[in-house]
Amino acid sequence: MNWKYRCPTCGAAYDIEPGRYLCDPCSKANAPASPLEGVLECVADSTPKAGSLPLPVEARWFPPIPVGDTPLWAPDRLREHLGLQGLFLKDDAREPSGSFKDRASFLVAAFARRHGIREIALASTGNAASSMACVGAAAGIRVRVFVPKSAPIAKRIQVLQYGADLVEIDGNYDLAFDRSIAYSAETGVLSRNTAYNPLTIEGKKTVSFEIARALAALDGRRVDHVFVPTGDGVIIAGVYRGFEDLLAMGEIEAMPTIWAAQAEGSSAIARALATGSFAPVPSRTIADSIAVDAPRNGPYALAKLRKYGGKAVVVGDEEILEAQRLASSRAGFFAEPSSATALAGLIKARASIGPRETLVVLLTGSGLKDIRNAAKAVGVEA
Repeated sequence: MNWKYRCPTCGAAYDIEPGRYLCDPCSKANAPASPLEGVLECVADSTPKAGSLPLPVEARWFPPIPVGDTPLWAPDRLREHLGLQGLFLKDDAREPSGSFKDRASFLVAAFARRHGIREIALASTGNAASSMACVGAAAGIRVRVFVPKSAPIAKRIQVLQYGADLVEIDGNYDLAFDRSIAYSAETGVLSRNTAYNPLTIEGKKTVSFEIARALAALDGRRVDHVFVPTGDGVIIAGVYRGFEDLLAMGEIEAMPTIWAAQAEGSSAIARALATGSFAPVPSRTIADSIAVDAPRNGPYALAKLRKYGGKAVVVGDEEILEAQRLASSRAGFFAEPSSATALAGLIKARASIGPRETLVVLLTGSGLKDIRNAAKAVGVEA
């Protein structure tokens, strides 16, 4: 099976090689601190075999660290509390760095190993930084991360513990993203920035395979809804790519309803789904991992949501903190605020869920990554 990058906007095809990130003609109008046009996707020249996990980097290049195959929980007490007997929790706090972002970092590191690349750079609000630092440590790859000074201290400490270079930015994620792109352009090191590097989307699609196959093993159950914490739009794009592959392979019969769960203080994709355009609005939310002014993968994610009838749900910070407490006290899952946003979105949208439907909430990070906001939720000073 041979792989290429393809632009879903104009159809242009490119080799998957170092230095190739965006579609040349479609990305010409891109500007700093704006959503990216020309985001590429990975496509194979033939339909993968049912039961396989199609990825554009061969398994022999994978780093020696156990990424993926995370548990799918059946939270009985939370189901009873919400009146949703088909509820499952996808537990990606079990990833090595405690974050879903390891799925993308794993594939980017494998690509770097295949091509003999010794350094990777990226911007992050914290989770992608600690993730790439973690996987890079296992793979023997130097990592430089650009992170806002406001990022939770636990995530910055993780970066340093893993031995990566931490560059703190006096500004938001959007500024860190632009600084990181400039560094990669100046030095030629591989960029792992979300959406900008198509492999970040491809790595995240693996969660869809795990969900569909785990549910199929439960007397042929299918997934009807997936709630995804959404900031930049890369996780939701990866979820769609995985289910697209599963449709092509004949392993599922229909695309689930994918819900983009966003915080009120950072809801650019939800606004664009409603209005048709992106407008820059400064972010302000406790859910730092999904706080972005300009969602870099916004246009790509929006196109997927529209194509498949996806939905958006927006929740406030208090709803996020309540969902965090609920996940902890009713399911034993301590989620960081961005993860709790997905559960808060489900709670807000539960009237739209049929009594016999199966739904999955992606819980993408551990609450231990942001103790300060977790302390607020239980009335403790931290």
